[in-house]
This record gives sequence, C-alpha cells and structure tokens, in this order.
Amino acid sequence: MNKTVNQKAWFLVLPVLVLVAFSAVIPLMTVVNYSVQDTFGQNEFFWSGLIWFEDMLASERMWDALGRQLMFSGIILAIQVPLGIFVALNMPKSGVWSSVCLVLMSLPLLIPWNVVGTIWQIFGRVDIGLLGYTLDAIGINYNYTQDTLDAWVTLIVMDVWHWTSLVALLAFAGLKSIPDAYYQAAKIDQASRWKVFRYIELPKMTGVLTIAILLRFMDSFKIYTEPFVVTGGGPGNATTLLSIDLVKMALGQFDLGPAAAFSIMYFLVILLVSWVFYTVMTNLDKQEG
Repeated sequence: MNKTVNQKAWFLVLPVLVLVAFSAVIPLMTVVNYSVQDTFGQNEFFWSGLIWFEDMLASERMWDALGRQLMFSGIILAIQVPLGIFVALNMPKSGVWSSVCLVLMSLPLLIPWNVVGTIWQIFGRVDIGLLGYTLDAIGINYNYTQDTLDAWVTLIVMDVWHWTSLVALLAFAGLKSIPDAYYQAAKIDQASRWKVFRYIELPKMTGVLTIAILLRFMDSFKIYTEPFVVTGGGPGNATTLLSIDLVKMALGQFDLGPAAAFSIMYFLVILLVSWVFYTVMTNLDKQEG
C-alpha cells in the first residue's frame, strides 16, 4: 500500500531557505567570486586563479594576526571554562536565591557588543574611568591605549566579564540534570567533595561544557566589535585580531581579492574547528547512550 506524502510542509521551510540564501549563501558566493578575480578599477574584473590564496598563505601579516587570535581564544577559554564551572558549583540549586543568581548571571549577556566595548573603553580611561582612575591613584601605571600588556589584560577581562555567565549557566543546567540518587549514593559511600565533582558532576557536565567551549571558541575567534571599540587593534598591531585585520584590508585598503581569500580561509578554520567539536559531541552522546 502506497502512502501519500504530504509535500505542503516544504512551504513552511521555503521562507527559511530563502532567508538563508540571501543572508549566507549569496554573500559567500560573492566572496568566492572576488577571491579568484582581480580588477584594475571601473568595475572590470579578470580571472586571477588562486594567486590571492597563495599571497595570504605567504603573508606574515596574516600569520601574526592568526597567532594573536589563537592566543586570545586560548586564554579566555582557559579562564572562562574553569571559572564558569566554579560559579555554577557555588550557585544555589533551588529557591529564591537561585532565581536571583540566574537573573544576575544573565545580565551581561543582554548587553550589545558595541555597548560592552564602549563601557570598558570609558571604564579604563585614566581621566574619567573608575578603573583607570583607581589604578592611577594607587600608583599603578595603566594605559590600555599605549601599553601592550594593559591592552591585552583589558580585552581579556572585558571578555571574561561579558561571557563567563554563558559557561556558568550551561554548567548549572548540567548540574541540575543530575538525579539526587547520585549524591545520596556518594554520601553513603562517604565520598569527598572532590570525588563527587570528579566522578559524578564533571562527567554529567561534559555535554554542556563541550557546547560551551564550542560556542565560546566560535565567538572569540570572530570577535570584532569589542576590541575595535576599546583599542582599535592597537597599540600598533598588538591587539589586531583576525577580524580587525580583515576589515582593515577590505575597507581600509580596499584590497578586495586578498580580503576575500583571507575571509574564506578564516571561515574554513572556524568550520573545521566546529566540525571537530561536533564529532566529539556525537561520540560522547554515543558513549553515554
């Protein structure tokens, strides 16, 4: 007996496909088109092959920006993941205070990226900013616009303040999913607090922590607005991350071909890392199943 397949559901999916085409596929194909062409101006293009990709791979500028980007992402992950877990472990698990903590932890996530950059730009100024003025008053020479270390510390602290809440909330959700029976069994066995965390809580949080690491890596690897507003990539090129360098190349220098090749390689790196995390998450789900 042949079953009749209802194709009307495709009409519900069609608007999404059209939106994705205009917002993702068409711009991506435009970038691919620019990456294999060159121009002498007047909107006249000619085929150049893979020359822009070769130039970018041989570019010391791109590798320096990639190194700064990987260092930034590595530092914030090394700070935010353990800190988020620590905060989640010490949050009340139920009651009014639990709700209050969840609301307070969510507040930084509601602030737009450009506003976050503006807040910390003002906050760190020596003349009018609370942080800069306080550090200057106690004798600490702090200037994120002129000192490389100060600029990096400011960006890292700003990102930790903004996004640690996400890791904490995901870890808290993982902790809430653990049945009370596990804790009761650990109490009967007189397990220490460290063993409860090591053998009960951490394994149960593995899935959500993998998601948290994936989200934070992707977001930190393409961060642009906050460091651009605070430091503009300076002092010098000290905080010129990949996204800032790409925008300078595309809009500041108007090198469309190299910028297009740069952006495609940028996209492929993020895609590769995302695929690795997805594979890890899938394997974890299979093991738990």
